[in-house]
Amino acid sequence: MTTSSEPDDVGENWAGTYRYAARKVVTVNSVDEVANLVAAGGQVRALGTRHSFNDLADTSGTLIDLGALRFEPTIDESRQRVTVPAGMTYGHLGRILEERGWALANLGSLPHISVGGACATGTHGSGSHSQNLSAAVCAVELVVGRGGQLTLEEDDPRFPGGVVALGALGIATKITLRIEPTYQVRQDVFTDMAWSDLAKLDSIMDSSYSVSLFTRWNGIVDQVWLKSRVRDNNAEPARPSEGATPAANKVMSPASDELDNTTIQGGIPGSWNERLPHFRFDETPSNGNEIQSEYFVAREDGLAALRTLEPLARDFAPHLLISELRTVAADNLWLSPAYERDSLTIHFTWKNQPKAIRQLLPKIEEALKPFKARPHWGKWFAADEIEIAALYDQLPEFIALAHQLDPDGQFRNDYLSRVLGLEQRT
Repeated sequence: MTTSSEPDDVGENWAGTYRYAARKVVTVNSVDEVANLVAAGGQVRALGTRHSFNDLADTSGTLIDLGALRFEPTIDESRQRVTVPAGMTYGHLGRILEERGWALANLGSLPHISVGGACATGTHGSGSHSQNLSAAVCAVELVVGRGGQLTLEEDDPRFPGGVVALGALGIATKITLRIEPTYQVRQDVFTDMAWSDLAKLDSIMDSSYSVSLFTRWNGIVDQVWLKSRVRDNNAEPARPSEGATPAANKVMSPASDELDNTTIQGGIPGSWNERLPHFRFDETPSNGNEIQSEYFVAREDGLAALRTLEPLARDFAPHLLISELRTVAADNLWLSPAYERDSLTIHFTWKNQPKAIRQLLPKIEEALKPFKARPHWGKWFAADEIEIAALYDQLPEFIALAHQLDPDGQFRNDYLSRVLGLEQRT
């Protein structure tokens, strides 16, 4: 076990836009070490790949770094499942699965995130029939309060509350995911689609296995990314609209014209793990010096929600790097932003201008209030516990489960108090 005890060593998130306040970070090598740290008492939280943009993963006590908690993923071919350490990144897992002839149904836009962190926050990719990454979970092993160990499987009535759990129930050490036989994907990019073409938003989002729309809210959809599964005699994907133009060259990062960090485009087939993400695993994703926000609205309200935001475009455009629109299929996980509704997600990648962003978010959320927009848990939002409670019918059951599995409140922090009303204890 390696311990860093100096506060300055705790460091920042991956983008350098949040500094952790924890007293120390402890790197663990086994589940027993995790259990012993929790059993010793005090405030603890799990630390993954530091891809949250807010204080979700922070604590006033000790952060337990799961990055060194490594063991070989176990594939159960008969049940089509894989069990992995929670701190493993999707990039590493994707390579292992592909080498053995297996795949995940979907991936997020960047493979740098940990399995545990992504599943705990409802992180997602895109696709009309693709659920978020958490929905692939069929079992999760936790170190709960006082150092106890617990496995939640799909037949456990607590399971829907135990996946997208924001670290409130314990520290996930192992996660079992559904897998399928490997497949190939081609990625085609179109540019300069007219904003007015979004009148056909549903047909555009249904036009491929995974669809992402990038815009700066200036009357143009700058880029349309279509990711298609490659099958026998696979035809080229149809244009998302008549005005969209196939990209003449490989496009750079949508958040920065100067960064060549995107995965291979141009319709060249490749393995699922190298095409479904937007960004390459060997490069810094997106822009790298940024703040992010994202809101989930019911897909049926998607176009109305976009039109409601249009009058605010002048306010937030000067602070915006890029905005992305994606779809996520519904699931049954209590705190999933896509809980029981197919969703359109409205994502903002902001410049590192925290004061301006804090002033903008209440305006955006007020505009989206009629649509009961649910914010992404790991990104910036302004909603408090009262506003969040109105968005999640199962929140009382989740709060009760948190009290059951963490009776001393070891995993609670400022974030959970502010957002869920889970009181902190010392």
